Amino acid sequence: MRARYRTPPAARPGPSGYRRGMRSRAPEHRPAASGPTLITLQDVQEAGRRVEGVLRRTPVDHSDTLSRLARRPILLKPEHLQRTGSFKIRGAYNRISRLDPGVAVVAASAGNHAQGVALAATLTGHRATIFMPASAPLPKIEATRSYGAEIVVGGDAVDDCIAGAQRFAAEHGAVFVPPFDDPLVIAGQGTVGLELAQEAPEAETVVVSVGGGGLVAGIATALAGLRPEVRVVGVEAAGAASMRASLDADRCVRLERLATMADGIALKSPCPLTLAHVKARVAELVTVTDEEISQALLLLLERAKAVVEPSGAAALAAVLSGKVPGSGPVVAVLSGGNVDPLLLIKLIDHGLSAAGRYVVLRVIVDDHPGSLATLTAEIARLGLNVLQVEHHRSGLDLGVAEVEIRLTLETRNTLHREEIVADLEKLGYHIEPLT
Repeated sequence: MRARYRTPPAARPGPSGYRRGMRSRAPEHRPAASGPTLITLQDVQEAGRRVEGVLRRTPVDHSDTLSRLARRPILLKPEHLQRTGSFKIRGAYNRISRLDPGVAVVAASAGNHAQGVALAATLTGHRATIFMPASAPLPKIEATRSYGAEIVVGGDAVDDCIAGAQRFAAEHGAVFVPPFDDPLVIAGQGTVGLELAQEAPEAETVVVSVGGGGLVAGIATALAGLRPEVRVVGVEAAGAASMRASLDADRCVRLERLATMADGIALKSPCPLTLAHVKARVAELVTVTDEEISQALLLLLERAKAVVEPSGAAALAAVLSGKVPGSGPVVAVLSGGNVDPLLLIKLIDHGLSAAGRYVVLRVIVDDHPGSLATLTAEIARLGLNVLQVEHHRSGLDLGVAEVEIRLTLETRNTLHREEIVADLEKLGYHIEPLT
């Protein structure tokens, strides 16, 4: 990152016609006293000077393969390569570096924010205590500890940990560092936007995953001041769309339950501060399914050689699924890459299935010698690769003289999977595709 960021001439009016009543992004201003105070471009630029020399450079890269698939130029901002494996070090360092010497900090997180706070505290000479849920993956707990923090594990969810961290702060005189509900944290995350303004001058749209909303709020603020013609689109997981619900209700709405593999953006509610920023400066908000996320994650592994966590792949998922309007150059921010290897195995399997790369078939045949051999011979004749075979002679819906064979076959895509089923049915087999 360069030492200074040039402030452009007076901002031009932003685009209009945003979906579902969302307001046009305004140039730098502060809202009426009745609402939260929005951060400014100057706040983000000050954060940029503060984190300079601390961050790892993550220059934007153009992907030819993904561009062909999306039929529009796609650029990737690889924040999964940032220190601690995500953008979180930006906001954490901007907040903690302003504390007086000797002040302890405390935070609550299942992963990325925990690691960002731990490293930022170590770099600035502050003692850090991180509350993490019992469900947090062991590699994330160990990584946070390795950055110098003391770990307190307990509670079923991050919400429980936040309550514990806030009690700890009150009892020990520590400063609680929230993951997004803080102007300095948002300004720090906004330094991604400063870099995008320089690294991707051709971009018409920037797509950002949304959990609590700190990253999209910061990026939108930076671009509203530097390049107001750029549209910022936020992306939520369909099973955790708390920002969408809050925008529709014009107040912070708390979801009763979350259902998504993208744990990094699985937040039950945003805060008034991030909600106000999204209303003022984000052009549009869309949602993606877990299937779309897993397919994007798999493409990043195969084509971009990038290991990205589900929340980090959400932005690209929105672009590839056609949910981001336009045909011009678009930047997808890959916000993080801290994924548990065991979970990654499951995600790859899920992505392969969602992309139609294999099919599981249940085939009922007569129970006599040679039935399995005949079936596998037909599979070989069709040029299919068998990944797994299971042979069952018992089942509630099996006749006395019937046997069930479950085949896992490698396929090229969803259309190929449908062709295989049709071909086997023509041969007289009773086929039932399984998920």
